[in-house]
Amino acid sequence: MCGRYSLICIDDLCGRFRVLDPTFGFRSHFNIAPGSTNPVIVAHERAEAVMMQWGLVPRWAKSGSVWPIGFRLPVMWGQLMPHSGRDVLPANRPINARAESLTENTMFRDLLKENRCLVPASGFFEWKHEGKHKVPFYIHVKDDPVFAFAGLCDSWQDASGTILQTYTIITTAANELVAPLHDRMPVILRQDDEMRWISRGELPDDEMKRILATYPAGKMESYPVSERVNKPDADDEKLIEPIKGLF
Repeated sequence: MCGRYSLICIDDLCGRFRVLDPTFGFRSHFNIAPGSTNPVIVAHERAEAVMMQWGLVPRWAKSGSVWPIGFRLPVMWGQLMPHSGRDVLPANRPINARAESLTENTMFRDLLKENRCLVPASGFFEWKHEGKHKVPFYIHVKDDPVFAFAGLCDSWQDASGTILQTYTIITTAANELVAPLHDRMPVILRQDDEMRWISRGELPDDEMKRILATYPAGKMESYPVSERVNKPDADDEKLIEPIKGLF
């Protein structure tokens, strides 16, 4: 799965994703957690960067089944945690969607037609079990400081007319690098496929399967990092620095 990621803003983030809005700004975040608001790239008449909340709320969701706007999903160890005192389950706000079952899942099937998006990222975290201990690892693409996860997004409106725009990150089977940590990983799009992914209309099944394929392990690297990343409020560049001597 993907429960935490980073986005290190480069000088020309808009240019990287062909976004023409020069006023768009977003500072680097090194520990993005579910419930936070982050840039997502969508295409209407042209590519646009839109701030959305991580944790999908489909437009048909009933008001009583959605956490309030601004409520941050509780997380720990990169996982969603049960939230006591409410009748809402984390499943109501999926942070991930499995690539293999997108066309079968009623929540995601219709979004595949017109609501595909890019989620800019610089890397993501997974945790390795060492007995009862969990060691966080940072995983990134070697030669690409900013890439894109494949995502789906939607807009939900409450009774007062307030609009909540949200997204989820698509996952696939882990490659050889990630597999020792987790059996799933986010879909990292090849740069040549990014604009095709957010183009309007349905994609042929064979093309979608190719685009959502597992990213090559040889183009990535991973290393253990500080356990401070377990705290969602921690957010500085030291979180992605390697911890030497653990492995």
